[in-house]
Formats: sequence, C-alpha cells, structure tokens
Amino acid sequence: MASQSLTLPFVGAAWRDRILDGLRDNTYVFALVLTVALIIANTAVLPAFASWSQVPSELGTLAPFALAAMASTPAILSGGGGIDLSIAPLMGLVNIILVTGLLSHGLGNPAIAVPLLLLLGGVIGAVNGVLVGVLRYPPVIATLAVYFVLGGIDLRLAPDPVSTNPNWTNQLASTLWHVPGTIFTVGVVLLLWFFFRRTAYYGALFAVGDDDVAAFASGVNASVVRIVAYTLGGVLAAVAGIALTGTIQSADVTVWPFYVLIALAAVALGGTALTGGRGGFLGPALGATCVYLIQNLLSALGIDVFYVQVAFGAVLLVAVVGGAFLGRTAQRPRGAG
Repeated sequence: MASQSLTLPFVGAAWRDRILDGLRDNTYVFALVLTVALIIANTAVLPAFASWSQVPSELGTLAPFALAAMASTPAILSGGGGIDLSIAPLMGLVNIILVTGLLSHGLGNPAIAVPLLLLLGGVIGAVNGVLVGVLRYPPVIATLAVYFVLGGIDLRLAPDPVSTNPNWTNQLASTLWHVPGTIFTVGVVLLLWFFFRRTAYYGALFAVGDDDVAAFASGVNASVVRIVAYTLGGVLAAVAGIALTGTIQSADVTVWPFYVLIALAAVALGGTALTGGRGGFLGPALGATCVYLIQNLLSALGIDVFYVQVAFGAVLLVAVVGGAFLGRTAQRPRGAG
C-alpha cells in the first residue's frame, strides 16, 4: 500500500500503469508540458515574443543551447557515468577557428568550412572516447582534462573578442531561404536522430548504457560503442559552435563557459537518465528550450539573476527526482525522443 501511495493514488491501477509506461516511453513529456506553459507565460509578459518577426531570431538564440544539450547526450546514453565536460570549450574552439581562421582567410565557404569543423569536432570527440572506452579513465576526469586543454587553446587563439564581418552564419540565427535558420541546425540534427534510431548501433548504445557487462556478454563491444558516442557528441558540439557563431558574430572565450552546466541541466530536464540507457535527443532539445524560456521570462519580469539560478535549480531538481522515480519503477530501461 505504501508504494501505491507514491504512484498516482487517485487513479486505478490499470490507468496508473499506463500513465507510468507512457512517461517511461516518452521521457520528454515533462519538458514538453513545461515548454508549452513557458511559451504561454512569455507571450503574456512580452506580446511581441510570439510574433513571426521575432521567431527566427529567438530560435537562433536558442539553437546553441539545444545543440549543446544534444551534444552532451550520446556520452550520457552510453552509461558508465559518461558526462562530457569538453562540449562547451569545443564549441568555443569551433567558433574561434571559424571566425579568426576560416572566415578571415578566404576559407569561409560553408562547403569548405563546415566539413572541416565537423571533422575537428569528431576527432576531439574520438579522443575522449578512447580515453574513456579504451584507456578506462573515468569520464569526468578524462573530459575535464580535455576541457582544460581546449580552454587553454581557446584563450591562446583569441585572448580578446574578435568580431567578424557579415557572413553566411548570420542566416543560421535569422532566416535562410525564408525559413528560420535553426531548421538547418537543430532541425537537421533531430531529423538525423529520427533515422539513427533505426540503426543497429542505436540498440547497442542503449544496451551498453543500461548494463555494459550484459551487453558485452551479448557480443556488443562496449568500448567501440562509447568511442562512437563521444565522437558523435564532438560532431554535434561542432554544429553548436557554428550556431553560436551565427548568434554572437564574434569569437569570444567568455561566452562558451556558460554552456557547460546549462547543457547538462537541459539533458536532465529533458528526461534523459544521467545513469545512461534511457533518453534521446528530443528531450534535451526541449529541456534547453525550457532553460532558455525560464531565463527569458525572468529577465523580462526584472527578476534578480540570483533567482534565475534558483529557478533553474528548482526545476532541475523536480526533473531529476521524477526521472529517478520512473527509473526505479521501470521494468526495463527504454529509449525515447
């Protein structure tokens, strides 16, 4: 009876089980409901917030948040405490190289710049994957070391902010071919994730994240799975760095540290289990949207920055506790989003 009092006591057992199964299968539901509520609240406080003229720029500002959260997700899904702290400085490195290197030296054509930057992100992500999956360093220690290395390189390359002339990245933060540029960053990543869920690697990723010993016994190479997960995170971090360039139109080392903890908060808020084995990309994207909307709403209300941090913490606590509860009641971990 005690356990029933903790699990929706005012509905029948059959409906209660259906609701809990639905929440476990769709881990992003909390973030989705909160996003809708926050959009309504933002529109009520700032009527211009929902006007079409503002939507592309709002989405452009949101894009680095969402992409940083999604870049953090593969490592977490792979389990073993897989938190990648190097995502933010990698975003900064991509931003700095794009502004001070490629755009300034005639290599700013997206057909040249984008593949080079994605390759850079993938290589750095693979280094993290080898440190964790092959050399068996704890993920926090391995990625923290890479965090400091990349942070030092960022500071060496751009000790002072460097502005850039108008370029193609502007359109990613506004409109491209008459549609919000975010569709070509966040939207494409979500679409690729949709197809990615139909690959064999998807099942292996969740199997390793749930129980790497059992996965290994089933013939899954956990080391390779984790290397690929960190590599994927690095590629997405590069996309986030490109989106960040479109938003700030400069190379600035003071910007990327803001995304370190925000990305992890968005992942948890979106329903992804920090222990691995449950979650997806849609949840972190919605979690990042919640973080952005909370910040926007409280700023519009003139709330002190201290209370903004309190609000983040409170919402995150609710999400983490709810996720832990669903994890305990689940018969088996499930991926969603």
